[in-house]
Amino acid sequence: MRTYKRRSEISKSIRINEEIRADELRVIGSDGEQLGIMSRSDALKAAEEAGVDLVEISPNATPPVVKIVDWGKYQYQKMKELQKSKKNSKPSELKQMRFGLKIGAGDLDIKLRKIREFLAAGHKVRIQIFYRGREMAHKELGFEMIDRIIALLEDDAILEQKPQMAGRNLSIVVRSK
Repeated sequence: MRTYKRRSEISKSIRINEEIRADELRVIGSDGEQLGIMSRSDALKAAEEAGVDLVEISPNATPPVVKIVDWGKYQYQKMKELQKSKKNSKPSELKQMRFGLKIGAGDLDIKLRKIREFLAAGHKVRIQIFYRGREMAHKELGFEMIDRIIALLEDDAILEQKPQMAGRNLSIVVRSK
């Protein structure tokens, strides 16, 4: 049986060998077969005979589940699983697209295409209509434009936040369907 001086983040919550406190343990062999419920001392003997460690897999179960396994290999596999899950889980960002009231049809199409790309990548998008100067006197034009944008995006997006005025900006938040 080995004792390890350095413990990684993975192993801080996992108990090995002598650190296991429970009197009765459900033991799983190194091949994955069930060895049944054993006393702590019998499980430690079985691990020592196999030349590997006793690792607590599920401490909250009754009785706690332990596995006879090489601690170094187990730790390496868990670290690789963590890295893989971190790599696959990409946080969803809030992207932003700004429109002026006097935007042309071509520019609107380009911006909508970019919004669709953001939505396809799993991001939320805040769409902002900004007012310049005297345009503030005609806020209804911004609401009409928002309605037009929502209508053009209805196949790709769901409105998450209703139109909201904040200073000189009118904004909504959309997410993919």
